[in-house]
Amino acid sequence: MESNPPVPLSDLLDGCLHNDRRSQEQLYQWLSPRLYAVCLRYAADREAAEDILQEGFIKLFQKLSSFRGEGSFEGWARRIMVNTAIEHFRRIKPLLSLEDTPASKEPSLQETGLTNLEAKELNELIRQLPVGYRTVFNLYAVEGYNHAEIAHQLGISEGTSKSQYARAKKWLQERLKTIQ
Repeated sequence: MESNPPVPLSDLLDGCLHNDRRSQEQLYQWLSPRLYAVCLRYAADREAAEDILQEGFIKLFQKLSSFRGEGSFEGWARRIMVNTAIEHFRRIKPLLSLEDTPASKEPSLQETGLTNLEAKELNELIRQLPVGYRTVFNLYAVEGYNHAEIAHQLGISEGTSKSQYARAKKWLQERLKTIQ
């Protein structure tokens, strides 16, 4: 996978802004593997990840004129994919938490055994999380959002976000015990 686009990024983006199909295809080919990995973390399966990716690229092309060149383009595109995954999540299935239970002391990564897993194994375990747990876990542990931001994005309470995260970690811990 190339770390840089096939042509200068500014030329590629300019072509996309002028609806040049070749530029759009080159941008898609360059970014889609990385952005697909983001989508996979949120999706229940590969088909859903592909749907999120396609929907995200449509939004990316529609909003391209709003990219101001501040920060990395790839980071900007990644944020669009995360937001698209959240929207997809909201449409498909509401959070399954019926109660806001306070999160107990969160165990460290060493206590959960997560540091001993290969990235591929960890991603597979995360994909197996129930949808609500998976979404909050990814937003908090992977994307770096805080619980207030997650609550706002998902339309849930901060307590529910904390609860879903704690439950996701507990779920992962239980699965880790069976594979270690």
